[in-house]
Amino acid sequence: MNLKVLMLAAVGALTMQSAWAATISVSDAWARATMPGQKVSGAYMRIQSDADARLVSASSPAVPRVEMHEMRMDGDVMRMREVKAIDLPKGKTVSLEPGGFHIMLMNLPQPIAAGDVIPLILTVESGGKRQTVEVKAEARAPMGGAMPMQHHHH
Repeated sequence: MNLKVLMLAAVGALTMQSAWAATISVSDAWARATMPGQKVSGAYMRIQSDADARLVSASSPAVPRVEMHEMRMDGDVMRMREVKAIDLPKGKTVSLEPGGFHIMLMNLPQPIAAGDVIPLILTVESGGKRQTVEVKAEARAPMGGAMPMQHHHH
C-alpha cells in the first residue's frame, strides 16, 4: 500500500516538470545547397524530445516561406504533401530526411551556398504549451548523391 502511494507521488512530480516544456534536442541539422535560380531547398535534421510533443511549424528569418512536408511512396510514385504537424514521440529520435518528413525552404531570395548557415525556428507543442527551438542548419552541397562520412564522437 505505502509503496503504491510513493510511486504515485513520484509520477506526480514527473508530470509537473513536463508541464513546463519538453526538452528538445536537435542534431545533424543541414540544408541542401541550391543552384542559382533554384527557389526551393530542403532542411533536414534529427529531433528528439523527452516528452510526447509535436513539431507544429517551422520558420526562418532568412527564408520567406517554410513548410513541413512528407514524402512517401504511394505504390511506385513518390508523393509529397504538406503536413500540419510532425509527431515527436517521447524519447524517440525523429529523422527529417530526404524521402521522409522534411522542411521545405521556399521562395528563396538567393541561392544557398555550401557552408551557409540557415537559421530555423521550430515551434514545438507539448502538454498544451508551445515553445520555440532555434536551429542552425548548415548548407551542404549534394555531391552526386553521396553522403559525406559522419564521424560520431562520444
